[in-house]
Amino acid sequence: MTTRTHDPDLSLSETLIRAARGLPPDSVAVQELLERVGESGMLLFAVFLTVPFLVPVSVPGVSTVFGLLIILIGIGVTANRLPWLPARLLQKKVASGPLTKALEQGARLVARIEKLLHPRWDALARGAAISRFNGMMLVFAGILLMAPFGLVPFSNTLPGLAILCLALGMLEQDGLFVFFGYVLTVVTVVYFGFLIWAAYKAGTAIFGG
Repeated sequence: MTTRTHDPDLSLSETLIRAARGLPPDSVAVQELLERVGESGMLLFAVFLTVPFLVPVSVPGVSTVFGLLIILIGIGVTANRLPWLPARLLQKKVASGPLTKALEQGARLVARIEKLLHPRWDALARGAAISRFNGMMLVFAGILLMAPFGLVPFSNTLPGLAILCLALGMLEQDGLFVFFGYVLTVVTVVYFGFLIWAAYKAGTAIFGG
């Protein structure tokens, strides 16, 4: 599976900004978002899909759709081939206004992060076996992004950051960022476990006492 396919003359953040500009005024289909990034740049598309969850801008109804897309991209990375994306999912539309705003703000965040990216920690970034493992981690993080905790603070931000680090680390062969992705995935699992435990204790206190 091809990893880095964006214009080499553009930084990742510039690519994101270019992709965000000129979206239709009302809504945009997932297919068009993919075309703006480039169909072979699936890891870059994963970065694109996580950006709306990293900024305090609400984009209604995207966590399930974008999470599923990230899962399919992760499956593609694991299998070392371009993933199959169902037509129904590609035709799904997202409101353009808040998405454009979120992407522009998120691109500024990526601009700060990308200055730190460079090839290192090869054991976590190069090789068929670790690529399959990283793909599975991307799948798992996508599942966490789809978890029904949308109104809870950081419930989308934490898995979004995990996916961002994993995808950027794989794109730039930066094993340190891949490692950050592992850590953030574990932190997300612990956080969600705490939320479930707190909900259970609250339910016990209300209905059991």
